[in-house]
Amino acid sequence: MANIDDFKANLVGGGSRANQFRVTITPPTGIAIGLNVRQASFLAKASNLPGQTLGEIPVPFRGRNIYIAGDREFETWTATFINDTDFNVRNAIERWMNGINDLAENTGVTAATDYQADLTVEQLDRDDTVLKTYIFRNAFPQTIAQIDLSYETTNAIEEFEVTWRYQHFEASAVNF
Repeated sequence: MANIDDFKANLVGGGSRANQFRVTITPPTGIAIGLNVRQASFLAKASNLPGQTLGEIPVPFRGRNIYIAGDREFETWTATFINDTDFNVRNAIERWMNGINDLAENTGVTAATDYQADLTVEQLDRDDTVLKTYIFRNAFPQTIAQIDLSYETTNAIEEFEVTWRYQHFEASAVNF
C-alpha cells in the first residue's frame, strides 16, 4: 500500500507551480505596433498551457461505430494582462488588430506573414529554469476583452484578456 513518502518521492521537483510562467509576445513584422516586449512579459498576469483535441471519424460497421483518429483541432490561446497608465500593451494589441482590419476604413495588410507572429509561453521552475515551452506558430490577436469601469471598483488595477488564434503549436519534449 502506498504511503505519503511514496507519493512525495514520485512528485518530481515538488510539482510544477501554476504561478511560475513567462509569456513572450513577439510583434508582427508587417505592422508597427510599438510593443515593449519585456514590459508585456512582466504584465502578463495569467495564461494557460494549451489544450488540444484529436478529432474522431465514426465508421459505421454492422450497426456499430468504429472510431478512427481524425484531424487535430487547436483551441485558441488566452493571456491576461495588467493595464498600466501608459496602456502600452493594450495599445499595441489594438494597433495590431487595426493593422489587420482598420476600424474606420475596413482595410489592412493582406499577407499573413505581415500580421502573424510566433508567441511563447514557458512553464518555469522556482529558480526560473524553463521546464516546458510552447511556441504558438503564426498567431494573431482574435479578441481583446473589454475593461470594465465602475465607481465601485476602488482597490483594483485594470486587466484585460487577449484571445489569440494560431495555426499550430510546438511543445518542448514533443517537437524540439
